[in-house]
Amino acid sequence: MSELMKLADRFENIIKGHDLTKYTYSLTESEKQEFNIEHGEFKLLRTVYSNRGSLRVFLGNRMGSANGTDLTDKGLEALVEDATAAAESSPEDPAHDIAPDQGKHERTQGVIEPNLDLFIERIKEFLDTVARDYPRVRILNLGASHDKWTWLCRNSNGSDFCETAGCYTFMIEISAAEGDATTGFDYTAVTTKDLDTPFIERGDIRRCIESIDASIYPEAIEGEFKGSLVITPSCATDFIGMLIGNYASSGVVIDGTSLWLDKVGEQVVSDALTVSLKNEDERITLSDLATGDDFLAENATLIEKGVLKQHFLGLYAANKTGRPVVKNNGGNFAVEQGDKSLDELIAGVEKGLLLGRFSGGNPGTNGDFSGVAKNSFLIENGKIKCAVAETMVNGNLWDMFKNIRGISKELVCNGSTVMPYIAVDGINISGK
Repeated sequence: MSELMKLADRFENIIKGHDLTKYTYSLTESEKQEFNIEHGEFKLLRTVYSNRGSLRVFLGNRMGSANGTDLTDKGLEALVEDATAAAESSPEDPAHDIAPDQGKHERTQGVIEPNLDLFIERIKEFLDTVARDYPRVRILNLGASHDKWTWLCRNSNGSDFCETAGCYTFMIEISAAEGDATTGFDYTAVTTKDLDTPFIERGDIRRCIESIDASIYPEAIEGEFKGSLVITPSCATDFIGMLIGNYASSGVVIDGTSLWLDKVGEQVVSDALTVSLKNEDERITLSDLATGDDFLAENATLIEKGVLKQHFLGLYAANKTGRPVVKNNGGNFAVEQGDKSLDELIAGVEKGLLLGRFSGGNPGTNGDFSGVAKNSFLIENGKIKCAVAETMVNGNLWDMFKNIRGISKELVCNGSTVMPYIAVDGINISGK
């Protein structure tokens, strides 16, 4: 950390040597110890080191930025020259800004020195468990790494952040096969600070494996019907992301296309739904020290019991629209659990799907979406019947989250998000 601070001092002198009075920059040094397994065999074991610097400069109401990987004095000089040139050629916009002085903050979090022997044992344990308990499942790719980095950020208002952090990451891509029958693929990942628990019991890894194993002999649905979805946590994360992106994010608020533009303080979805962006939470592997706008990062609630509490706006969007800034980098969604078990949610569905993955384009401005149900199962009369093939689902995001029929007690925590199963009504489902 001390070496990075010395580098930052040199960079600061270079910046001031260009007579720049308003700026913000970050410097990162990282180390990745990486394992890669293909078709059950270790294919790669390597350590990768990387550096990165980024700089934003402000010339009056003009802002320019530059990024690079060369952190020598020559490389830092080039960053300043490139960012200054970008600012000089950019249009004036008084909404560009950086956070006021947030003080000086230095910390260490996560696991800095990995236990590589235990890490390898856990990987081998996972491979053995899958081979023994799920012989039809094929591990197409397994990526496991320990990532460690030191990050420093300073700005001309006086903010000074520095932290060293580290964690383990475990990712799988899988399919299943029996004879000539094969499935498509599925994938999932987790991050963790410890190796106390077998990987197959973390996040939704076991569910993902069991789902792909049960998908070998899918059946095509005939015709079209309006039914219910029980959405798995990984898929629910995608839909929550689409919901916030479509109605409450910076872009749609700035351009005025958000249908929730004037809905803050009003109920917009079912009162069963509470959506937060977690920063400090024991279920989240690592927290952010600061946001991309140089604010100290905080937890933020976007929807509380169906009521829109705030839009998810960065500093530029907040200045542009006169609305409050959210001091959170996003992505770390947490949805509060409900009062029903997954079995109860399924038992309450007359006809619909257990939706494992959704493959579709971005929703329209009004929230209409359409796509293919992947790794999904037909539910009839409260029971899972079979895996489905060639099945389309379409509906409207806003209507879907107004029509929540239940949220599960079960939560899946993958280190980045905390998500239950969510059951919704009124979805158009169609087969071939």
